[in-house]
Amino acid sequence: MTQLPHGSSEAPYKQLRRPLDDRLAAGVCSGVGRYFEIDPVLVRVAFALLAVVTLGTALLAYPIMWFLMPEETAPAPWA
Repeated sequence: MTQLPHGSSEAPYKQLRRPLDDRLAAGVCSGVGRYFEIDPVLVRVAFALLAVVTLGTALLAYPIMWFLMPEETAPAPWA
């Protein structure tokens, strides 16, 4: 983590995390969309198409990614 001048810290690289705000199930597709800077809806559609093409085998990837991707940290409440 890098300490920024205004006191907050930021990772020196992009992190693949599940967001707390923009999620339908677990936030996996939204997290992937944010990481690659594309609309999460496109990721969801691509995942659905991949699930159809692979006859449902791709559906195994979602719970695995859910387990492996950490959640974003909640912002500190103002005191």
